[in-house]
Amino acid sequence: VQLQASGGGSVQAGDSLRLSCALSGRTFSGYSMAWFRQSPGKEREFVAGIGLSVSRIYYADSVKARFTISRDDSQNTVYLQMNILKSEDTAVYYCAAHNGPGISYGSSWYDFWGQGTLVTVSS
Repeated sequence: VQLQASGGGSVQAGDSLRLSCALSGRTFSGYSMAWFRQSPGKEREFVAGIGLSVSRIYYADSVKARFTISRDDSQNTVYLQMNILKSEDTAVYYCAAHNGPGISYGSSWYDFWGQGTLVTVSS
């Protein structure tokens, strides 16, 4: 399985970005997907997750009402729409895949990881 993340960039506070992560090598619909992020000097943290069913969606409190995770099984892709970005959202964002149902806030749950895409938000 390979995960290819894209969509990062440098924006101003209040702007929006959409991250994408394409899975190849296996059947995407069988994987629960999540986004994590890591800032310099901090541990990797859970941002959002979506299960095999789009009814199973979870967000970190810090991004609720600003970020939206979605998946398109026909495109083998998970998205993270990020609105009203803040300087504290600056991080490398990673997508992760778990083979099967269930979302965890812990990184060890996930079987595969993308390479990361950098998001920089200037205030």
